[in-house]
Amino acid sequence: MKKIEELVENVKKYHDTMKQIDFKSKKNTVSYVTIDDKPRVLKWYVPGLKNNMKNEYNILKKGSSKLDIPKPFELDEENNVIVMHYIMGENLCDIVNDENTTFAEKERLIIFLAEWFVQFHSFFKDESGFIIRGDSTLRNFILTDKIWGVDFEESRHGKPIEDIAGMCASILSTDPMFTSEKFKLCQKFIESYSKKATWNITDVNNEISYAILERIQWRPDQEETLRKYSKKIRDKNHKNLLNIR
Repeated sequence: MKKIEELVENVKKYHDTMKQIDFKSKKNTVSYVTIDDKPRVLKWYVPGLKNNMKNEYNILKKGSSKLDIPKPFELDEENNVIVMHYIMGENLCDIVNDENTTFAEKERLIIFLAEWFVQFHSFFKDESGFIIRGDSTLRNFILTDKIWGVDFEESRHGKPIEDIAGMCASILSTDPMFTSEKFKLCQKFIESYSKKATWNITDVNNEISYAILERIQWRPDQEETLRKYSKKIRDKNHKNLLNIR
């Protein structure tokens, strides 16, 4: 993966850009920078993901006035870059997995997270169905005085349950993995979402089971554990997640 310094050095329009921090990204180069002393995020896409870039820009441009997602400032198609608003906060994954965060606080945040998803799915629902955020992981949310979603390049038409299952898989499979507390948080997330949404989500356990299996491609060293809990959740079928462990 290229470093943002290559873009700054080789493209004239970014010469005055100062890198502050690099962010973790599986596919692209993402950095917090300052441009003319203004905080920005540069997301530099690999050439083969140009469609992902346009997809993410369209989501941000359409949704940022109503939803808690970053505002895009520029789509630089020549260099495969989106320049967007920088959100200064804590990563939700770190907070939820911090042993010093109380369970009550984790539950509070999980309820806010469920409400974020209801708002996103409501906003992007039309006569053809739903657009889902895709790549629904704790790492793709930031906490300030509210919860913000980031990284929408995998957004697409789909079923809301795919996002819900993806988030449950993320909650369960981040360290510490598959604890009783994590199952309780997932149950709270599902219940909170279902209470606010005006549509139903079905086949929840099977969808979560599948979403956990998908994580094996990124974490082959944990394949045995992921397969074990994927099967446990699938075998429970429609039964409460709290009873799985």
